[in-house]
Amino acid sequence: MAYKINDECISCGACESECPTNAISAGDGKYQIDADVCIDCGACAGVCPVDAPQPE
Repeated sequence: MAYKINDECISCGACESECPTNAISAGDGKYQIDADVCIDCGACAGVCPVDAPQPE
């Protein structure tokens, strides 16, 4: 299962650089995760200050 970024995202960008598969990109108002590329490693969740990335 892939991670998904919820509406708590503050668009700080901390998660994007931590993703080993480059599945995270800036979206409209918040970052988004490409579920087809996400490997469910949780690196993004570990660095997010507001716990926006959550397992789907």
